Amino acid sequence: MITSVLVANRGEIACRVFRTCRELGIRTVAVHSDADGGALHARVADASVRLPGAAPADTYLRAELIVKAALDAGADAVHPGYGFLSENADFARAVIDAGLVWIGPPPAAIEAMASKTRAKELMGLAPLGEVTEDDLPVLVKAAAGGGGRGMRVVRELGALEAELTAARSEALAAFGDGEVFVEPYVEGGRHVEVQVLADTHGTVWALGTRDCSLQRRHQKVIEEAPAPGLPPALTAELEELAVRAARAVDYVGAGTVEFLVADGRAHFLEMNTRLQVEHPVTEAVFGVDLVALQIEVAEGAALPADPPRARGHAIEARLYAEDPAHAWAPQTGTLHRLAVPDGIRLDTGYADGDTIGVHYDPLIAKAVAYAPTRAGAVRALAGALERADVHGPVTNRDLLVRSLRHPEFTAARMDTGFYDRHLDDLTAAVPDPYAPLAAALADAHGRSRFGGWRNLPSQPQTKRYLVDGDGRGDGTGTEHEVRYHHTREGGLAAEGVRVVHADAGLVVLDIGGVRRRFPVHRYGDRVYVGATALTALPRFPDPTARQEPGSLLAPMPGTVVRVADGLTEGSPVTAGQPLLWLEAMKMEHRVSAPADGTLTALYATPGRQVEMGTLLAVVQSTP
Repeated sequence: MITSVLVANRGEIACRVFRTCRELGIRTVAVHSDADGGALHARVADASVRLPGAAPADTYLRAELIVKAALDAGADAVHPGYGFLSENADFARAVIDAGLVWIGPPPAAIEAMASKTRAKELMGLAPLGEVTEDDLPVLVKAAAGGGGRGMRVVRELGALEAELTAARSEALAAFGDGEVFVEPYVEGGRHVEVQVLADTHGTVWALGTRDCSLQRRHQKVIEEAPAPGLPPALTAELEELAVRAARAVDYVGAGTVEFLVADGRAHFLEMNTRLQVEHPVTEAVFGVDLVALQIEVAEGAALPADPPRARGHAIEARLYAEDPAHAWAPQTGTLHRLAVPDGIRLDTGYADGDTIGVHYDPLIAKAVAYAPTRAGAVRALAGALERADVHGPVTNRDLLVRSLRHPEFTAARMDTGFYDRHLDDLTAAVPDPYAPLAAALADAHGRSRFGGWRNLPSQPQTKRYLVDGDGRGDGTGTEHEVRYHHTREGGLAAEGVRVVHADAGLVVLDIGGVRRRFPVHRYGDRVYVGATALTALPRFPDPTARQEPGSLLAPMPGTVVRVADGLTEGSPVTAGQPLLWLEAMKMEHRVSAPADGTLTALYATPGRQVEMGTLLAVVQSTP
């Protein structure tokens, strides 16, 4: 019987496994990098062990240190979570060889399926060899791991070599394995997967389908169960193929078989030999705890012959610290507050006041809604996210709400090209026009009546803000100026509205006979009015805080991994030409020339750590 589990992972998935362990009466052990010493998963575990001597991005890939941590802490089992070493057969063997229980599939099954190339060969498929123009477009893909790391779509043959290099670099950083392969890229398909669960007694469950078609950079954003609108015969075929794949490798535990569905046909993609990020939607629909079942199977328990029946519909949205309007650039900073309305499941690795750093995936949380119908689940999740308090770095929250309400999604007509078609519309700035006024009135509350009111007519009080959607809190964007007055009675007034109530946390305005409530939270110069985030601007701006035209600033904190070959000061450049690459959260981000011109300054060098807004280079455009 398992009594103590070490989770060889971090963040949201570690906290989620710990939750089930606590419910089962199992002690928990966390491991953490130096960067994660104060992270939530390290705080909530019964014990935590520091993994020494490695860069933060590589710490959770140190198999020997993790096994030693389990033994030192007295754990008798290891759960790998997802990502990092979760699909590493050598790690699974090391755990078993140390006398610990491995809460996962046999190493041989991992070996057969964790490499995408070997998995395709097992299913009678093969990756492309030499690529020609006739093969385009193609998909470059990491052989190990997933989550969009090491994945690139190539539409021009001349770009293939550079994308192969970038994919290898990302795969090596994320999984410790730089192997990549090339396969045909099927456009306009749906990403559909089947959850499987198998025991050591020959029983294999297929726990329905999930649709994960809404993706950015080949990483899932919104997932749901069951996959809507599939013909019953196709659903049965997908489940049969998934069970066949599991049986082919004598699979044990939880796993997922992924397909691309196009033109009514199923194309095998891969088998993920681990728990998926989106497993909560399956749990909601089937009424199971997959982590508890993983533990039971690892203890040798037999599954019932037939799985439970599915009921209702569940949808999960991944809340990321990223800016979809600016190439999905990851964001960092303090997460001041995260709260969703009751009735929504929230899986997160952060608590209020925690810092979102530069070393790991920018996932903040997963929000999950369940309802008897798909329409009910969509409505519940969109409404909850719209009303949620998400106070901190720029996030994709607005994108999620708009995606859930988009006609293609509500009608279940989405595919993997959804964001290619609709991203500009979904990220268009639509700030609440009354949010800056509400922020100013909340700030003005409590001042002395004589501090603002004057016996003689005078100019109104003014305040200036940048609103997210216009800018990113980095000093760019459209400026909003608001005006208000203090009244003789000690209240506040503004033109065009009636101020019903104003205090530091709530402003109520009567706007054309409609009364609206504006909850307000302030953290330094950042102000959150409902779902709108603003940055308060100083009364007297610094006139020296301006960059010369053509300045290229770091769009995020990260590390300069490489500079384009032969690029030096004085080099001619063309608009869109890649100049350098930054690595942040194990993804590479390209910085390109904004216009035709000459590179007049280059401050970026490989290995340099930069903060958001750091000057990297200057391009003087051609007149």
